[in-house]
Amino acid sequence: MPALVVIIGPMASGKTKIGKRVARALGAQRLDTDSMFVSEHGPISDFFANTGEADFRAREAEYVAQALETDAVVSLGGGAVLAPETQSLLEQAHVVSLSVSPEAVESRLGDGKRPLVADGIEAWTRIYEQRRPIYERLADRTYDTSSTSLDDIAEDISRWVLSGYTAEQKVGK
Repeated sequence: MPALVVIIGPMASGKTKIGKRVARALGAQRLDTDSMFVSEHGPISDFFANTGEADFRAREAEYVAQALETDAVVSLGGGAVLAPETQSLLEQAHVVSLSVSPEAVESRLGDGKRPLVADGIEAWTRIYEQRRPIYERLADRTYDTSSTSLDDIAEDISRWVLSGYTAEQKVGK
């Protein structure tokens, strides 16, 4: 059975937190592909430093494919959508994209766990702008987490799933 709903978006937009809330509301399993990776390979920042982004992305795509085959709420890492095979899988899934403004996300980036944004908000903004068209194309629904309560967003996503995904149907579904 395919994933109940997949949550995509830029780094630090709230994908994991909202995924937890939606899974709890639906009484469903939750999978976070970054957590899946970390449980097997250790911190992503260490993997990046030792092995590089290309190897990380290849392994990440495997975790995404595995997660999308489960009856779960699935949260993807910010760059997971870059893989063409992942994009193809997401075109057949129920996808929620989160967005966030640079001003709102800046305080969320200080944890040092995100190797691609070690240079700060300028790097985050550049990466987000590069990926934004992919997020928008794949999304059935989009929510801005800059100032909207994560609980409210999770509640709306849960209602959408329980309603049978009314409206916003992508071609091929």
